[in-house]
Amino acid sequence: MENKLYTSELKVMEVLWREGEQPARQIAEKLTSELGWNVNTTYTLIKRCIKKGAIARSEPKFLCRALVGREEVQAAETAELVDKLYEGSVDKLFAALLSPGKLDREQVARLRKMVDELE
Repeated sequence: MENKLYTSELKVMEVLWREGEQPARQIAEKLTSELGWNVNTTYTLIKRCIKKGAIARSEPKFLCRALVGREEVQAAETAELVDKLYEGSVDKLFAALLSPGKLDREQVARLRKMVDELE
């Protein structure tokens, strides 16, 4: 993927990740229904995602397929967040997440388990 995906473009990608390969028309219908978007807005965003290398288009019917996975995008976004807000320090991000009141007991237990599995 060539460039960062913005929030509106991620909405398009979410449809593809959730539903799989779809004609652009169906993506537009879903986003109109879910978010109230104009069909032309969705088509513009699909074209941006194609240009960025996130979506492949094929014919017939302007069939769209995600070229990047959700996990790949999440990893890139997380790395950018850590760099931008936490000086590249994952432990500072964790400290912010673990401050009192941010997580419930179940979330803390899941995090403990993840950390234990890394060791």
